[in-house]
Amino acid sequence: MESIPDLTGSLRQLEAVREVPRASCTGPRRWWGGGLDVEGLAVGSVQAAATALNALTGSAGTYGAAAELVAAAFDSLGYLRIAGQKPEGFAAMSGFRRTSDGWIRLHANYPHHAARLMAALSATGPHDVDRVLLSMTSLEAEEAIVSHQGVAAAVRRRTEWMSSAMHTAASSGPWISFHRSEVQSSGTGAPPWTPGGNRLLPLDGLKVLDLTRVIAGPTATRLLGALGADVLRVDPPGIPELTDAFVDGGFDKRSALANLEDTVELAAVTCLVDSADVVVTGYRDGGLDRFGFGSQALLARRPDLVVATLTAWGGTGPWRGRRGFDSLVQAASGIAERYGQHGDAGWTPGALPVQALDHATGYGLAAAVLALLAQRLRTGAGGSAKLSLARTAEELFGLPSSPADASTSWVAEPDYLDMDSPYGQLRFVGPPLVVDGIPFRYREPPVRYGTSAPAWRQRA
Repeated sequence: MESIPDLTGSLRQLEAVREVPRASCTGPRRWWGGGLDVEGLAVGSVQAAATALNALTGSAGTYGAAAELVAAAFDSLGYLRIAGQKPEGFAAMSGFRRTSDGWIRLHANYPHHAARLMAALSATGPHDVDRVLLSMTSLEAEEAIVSHQGVAAAVRRRTEWMSSAMHTAASSGPWISFHRSEVQSSGTGAPPWTPGGNRLLPLDGLKVLDLTRVIAGPTATRLLGALGADVLRVDPPGIPELTDAFVDGGFDKRSALANLEDTVELAAVTCLVDSADVVVTGYRDGGLDRFGFGSQALLARRPDLVVATLTAWGGTGPWRGRRGFDSLVQAASGIAERYGQHGDAGWTPGALPVQALDHATGYGLAAAVLALLAQRLRTGAGGSAKLSLARTAEELFGLPSSPADASTSWVAEPDYLDMDSPYGQLRFVGPPLVVDGIPFRYREPPVRYGTSAPAWRQRA
């Protein structure tokens, strides 16, 4: 097998993992093909999680990755079947659209984003959106939609992106940015969590508050749940998650609703923070600050807490507070250009074979949590980690060039799993990690959205 690009260097900022050998990976080296080494990004991100897990448990070599499982997990939504039905995918108004001078990528999967798009363009329907966009340049359309709190990104050439202030911000620093808490736990309250001896459930008893949505964040917390953590996801009641995305990311966790604008419900979530081991957030930069759930505020409140945060565009640069998704980062950063094609109708932009920025960032987020937990075992102090989809895109561009046969692709049919759920019979693929060479399995199906109590499980 060819060597896998080492994406775990950023983890070595933590002394807890500095001396740990990088986790192994078995299986084929390439399977999707294409102009960028998406396989290297995928395997490297999962290896980062396995490396940190080995460090946390003190069992080097126990946890690793399998290429076939990684390939399946990075397309988990594509393989998912809910009561025999395939997920719908992108909504009608999402996707690439022509403008007067090029292309723009729209994201209108959520009803509120679709409504903002229509308002921004004064459009009456999907066909009207196309008409209006053809009268605007890509940058004009992007600015109009974003100014109405919609979600879109002009398709830029890689050279355009690299000359922008956003590229400067997105490409600076390591893939995972760590910050250690300078204050150790006071030693009061419940005893700190430590990993158990069950190799199949190494995170048993760990309490994880999941304030994430869509793909990247839920991918991270889904893996933590598969490793035995008590994961409680909390969503705002006024903006329900899409069912397909929720089911795909909902294994081995519970789901509650809380309106953080309501003082009583905010107090209930704050109480969860006070008894959590880990808080994971996935909203745009600064989006939770006013509720006291920014990284700095959380660590000031709980110096022993582990806080992991992901955003689309990062915490610096002119787009730091902008809404974004994997597909939009691909459009803006030059990935859509790299995967574009020339045909009878001229040049059209393209996309990665899977939403690899989301998934890789998710597994990097899980790696960061595990590494920070390993640090806390040694020092008693918590810490925070930050990742962004835009920074992951730069990691992808920084990998070695693909081999000459990159235009070919091959993906083996995965080993499907089945499970009953409140949504009907599920067919799905499992986690990408192995323990002593044996694949992990999800233990519990997704619960019905928003039906869990905002409380931790009672331990026997």
